[in-house]
Amino acid sequence: MSTYEARLHALREQMQKDGLDGFVVPICDEHMSEYVGEYAQRLAWLTGFGGSSGSAVVLKDKAAMFIDGRYVVQVRDQVDGNLYEYVNIKDQKPHEWLAAHAPDGGKIGYDSWLHTRDWVQAASKALKKSGAELVEVARNPIDAVWEDQPQRSPEKLAVHGDQYAGKSARDKRADVAAWLKENGYDATVIAALDSVAWFFNIRGKDIANTPVPLAYAIVRADETATLFVAPEKLTDAVREHLGNHVEIRDYAELADALADMKGKTVAVDPERSVAAIFSALDSAGANVVKERDPTILAKAIKNEAEISGHRAAQKRDGAALTKFLHWMASEAPKGGQDELSAAARLRQFREENPELKDLSFRTISAAGDHGALPHYSVNEETNQPIAMNSLYLVDSGGQYLDGTTDVTRVVAVGEPTAEMRKRYTQVLQGHIALDQAVFPKGTTGGQLDILARQYLWADGVDFGHGTGHGVGSYLSVHEGPQRIASFGGMNEALQPGMILSNEPGYYKAGEFGIRIENLFLVEEREIEGGEQTMLGFETLTFAPLERKLIDVAMLSAEQRQWVDDYHAKVRAVIAPQLEGDDLEWLKAQTAPLGTD
Repeated sequence: MSTYEARLHALREQMQKDGLDGFVVPICDEHMSEYVGEYAQRLAWLTGFGGSSGSAVVLKDKAAMFIDGRYVVQVRDQVDGNLYEYVNIKDQKPHEWLAAHAPDGGKIGYDSWLHTRDWVQAASKALKKSGAELVEVARNPIDAVWEDQPQRSPEKLAVHGDQYAGKSARDKRADVAAWLKENGYDATVIAALDSVAWFFNIRGKDIANTPVPLAYAIVRADETATLFVAPEKLTDAVREHLGNHVEIRDYAELADALADMKGKTVAVDPERSVAAIFSALDSAGANVVKERDPTILAKAIKNEAEISGHRAAQKRDGAALTKFLHWMASEAPKGGQDELSAAARLRQFREENPELKDLSFRTISAAGDHGALPHYSVNEETNQPIAMNSLYLVDSGGQYLDGTTDVTRVVAVGEPTAEMRKRYTQVLQGHIALDQAVFPKGTTGGQLDILARQYLWADGVDFGHGTGHGVGSYLSVHEGPQRIASFGGMNEALQPGMILSNEPGYYKAGEFGIRIENLFLVEEREIEGGEQTMLGFETLTFAPLERKLIDVAMLSAEQRQWVDDYHAKVRAVIAPQLEGDDLEWLKAQTAPLGTD
């Protein structure tokens, strides 16, 4: 019996002990986080799946693994098809599959600390139609059988200085209190980890690559707040920073505090708060109002200090990436390099900068056919050599006190094929179209998404992920509410101060992948004779593009000029930080097109 088969068997035995006919296993923690701590990696432990989004449903005699378009190939590499049926959520959602497969009268368990209330209601409704019942478990059955489950992180919290935050925690408390008063609410629960960190101007090390602590907050209309965090994680400096208006209670005491809110009107974010929070407030007799976390939009619209810091972080990060791209151009053709060695070398270049605190996510270092997996994660088992006449895709970023970076480049090792050059150029054309967009105030990311896809669509191809996501300020590399996509967050209006990625791509399964990613800042645009407020983008990421993959003949004169202008900016920003061979390579790589 394989490891994952044995784990599935153990879960089913525990389900039988608990009187369950099924159980739902999401990738999630108690804060609805995208990236979770090791203790919460229940889906990876059970199935072997290493993606950041997905879920499994386990019944007594069958099981299914649910993924989105980013993972249709990866799931087959990592999850045993003899144990799990593969299901794309575009075709069928977990509760829909359950409704079709759950036994009549069956009890399907779920952990209320790992699902939203909306999911619970939808799943309950679907199961009721099929004669089954959704049942809340007192203890997650995976925790009962996961013998070496990691403990929660013991790392200390740190103060995030106002010089980086641009606004004091006291002022943020006052803003949320004013919002509560304006709406007639007594309090709000803040559950998202990056929201808690941003609101109190604190940072932590409880999630790999994302500087947040495991914590909740209750904020009240009288400008007081309670921070729920393990007390041993607090330093004297953090306690002093939080001040007398912030009460400290143990992380595990949130439910007790919610039970004391009888008669209070409490705002709770249905997207970012788990069902258990709603249940506790309902049981207490509180008046629960569904409202978006009041810090979400404020966090997304960066202030001048955050914008300035981000520009500085991007400048340093771009120099490290440029050195790496030069190293790749020199060393990869010699052979002997693989995905792990390349990722390690890129990290070394970043670590030459003392301001680096961490990577912003695990580097996607993808050679050849692995590049066709948009969220590929290399390990010792999947690691493969970087071969000649292939493409190497690297998506990476750094966490700095003054900013979070995220950038993707593709390297042609040896000679690329005509198809590789064509697809790269089409992706580049879409990237340029989005970068150059000028649009009226009120425009959403969903309305702009087509700009990045038009050249691929015209050729009958596409990419299966969003074109852009928000980025935090020394926080999460994926931040809402804004997105550039035709799904999920597509209706959020873009506003000046928001930072997003611009990352169209193309993926040919089993052969190669292409993605070009820069970050940009939404800004107002002054247009002579204009009659309304218009917005556009300021490019923030500076690193050379792969000249060998650009088919200049496919570009319009305007597109060629964009590439030349962008490379001129790259030289201006990066060249002063380089010397010797690195500098000479940068000059050659960023020379005007047609001068090769």
